[in-house]
Amino acid sequence: MVVGGGLAGITAALDCASAGAAVTVLESRGRLGGAAYSFTRDGIVADNGQHVFLRCCTSYRELLGRLGATHLVTLQPRLSIPVLAPGGQVSWLRRSDLPAPLHLAGALARYRYLGPRQRASLALAMNALRRVDPDDPVADARSFGDWLSVHRQSREAVEFMWELIARPTLNLRAADASLAQAAYVFQQGLLSDRAAGDIGYAHVPLGEIHDVAAQLALAQAGVDVRLRLAATAVLPMDEGFRIEAGAAAPLVADAVILAVPHVRAARLLPPACGVEVTRLARLGTSPIVNLHVVYDRRVLDVPFAAGVRTPVQWLFDRTSGAGLDRGQYLAISLSAADAELDMTVEDLRSRFLPALGELLPRAADARVELFLVTREHAATFRAAPSARALRPGPRTSIPGLMLAGTWTDTGWPATMEGAVRSGHAAAREALKTVARKPEVGTAVAA
Repeated sequence: MVVGGGLAGITAALDCASAGAAVTVLESRGRLGGAAYSFTRDGIVADNGQHVFLRCCTSYRELLGRLGATHLVTLQPRLSIPVLAPGGQVSWLRRSDLPAPLHLAGALARYRYLGPRQRASLALAMNALRRVDPDDPVADARSFGDWLSVHRQSREAVEFMWELIARPTLNLRAADASLAQAAYVFQQGLLSDRAAGDIGYAHVPLGEIHDVAAQLALAQAGVDVRLRLAATAVLPMDEGFRIEAGAAAPLVADAVILAVPHVRAARLLPPACGVEVTRLARLGTSPIVNLHVVYDRRVLDVPFAAGVRTPVQWLFDRTSGAGLDRGQYLAISLSAADAELDMTVEDLRSRFLPALGELLPRAADARVELFLVTREHAATFRAAPSARALRPGPRTSIPGLMLAGTWTDTGWPATMEGAVRSGHAAAREALKTVARKPEVGTAVAA
């Protein structure tokens, strides 16, 4: 039994089914995909937020292949990020074919938003970050912002370079993030392999991949997917588990994988599972706010861009994916959006439309045909100092009960890659439990 139909649950279900287990997935919503989904509003198909992956996200890319969805995404042949500033300024961050970390030397040397001394200091700090051990509890307990300060990173360097990468991946400002987690992100994505940071994204709505394609792949694998059925209790029995789901008939299973957010997992975990609910609560949450803006004309000539000296963090052209045949639809992603979370739609409109006009000259004269706001109050756990010690592994103290989700200890922050890796880990442990039984069981009405 897999409780939760996000990326972790989808991955775990496919792994278990491919190993010969009979698998049932319970999903409380009417769709799969978890935190990476699509919705339709005012005639456009929009994603709840812009989700990207990197070339180093090998597990997520493998999942795309299993779903038959590789053709629905785009992966840059080479890292190339346009960074916009007010007044129509642009500076490109492009990698070369030199070995890492020299592949970034040219990009740093030409980065116009930092002076020569700041760029030299930045290069030295990046080299030092390569030597930080992400598994060191001391590094995990330290603030990334504190480390940057010790390494003489200016306010501009932090804002215009370090947080350009760290904020959307960690969903925290540098001052609030764990050094170990930040080091992991930079080491995996930028500093170890020249191609690791090439950016990928879906060119269709995420629902076509994480819901439609996923349901088809699960059905072909023989997985029983039950939507709009929420587990309300997971109860260990002498043999296996009893899963209650509201007014529906209880189910029984040999093994259970809880692939739900940590807040919900804390409510479902039975006593004696070895996971302290208070520890999960201390993981906390961090919000993401997304703005969806439709203009009457094209105002952005690239698929995506980052912003500096502006409240706009990252913006993406989603026109084609939304099914629009005129104008342009931009999605603006705001990570660590504690301030924006409490702003009204009108306040957000008043702040961000002028900011977009400063970054994109054509937007200043364009007519805004639609302005939507989506808010993910608990988008991710907080990758704060000492959070690693709070993240449990896939196993619990109850044989056959496993955990999956971005909040489990995968080493990765709360990303699609982390979700998929957690699903693999939970499935491996669940299959060990099932293999010890005389027959591979299934979830049936109790």
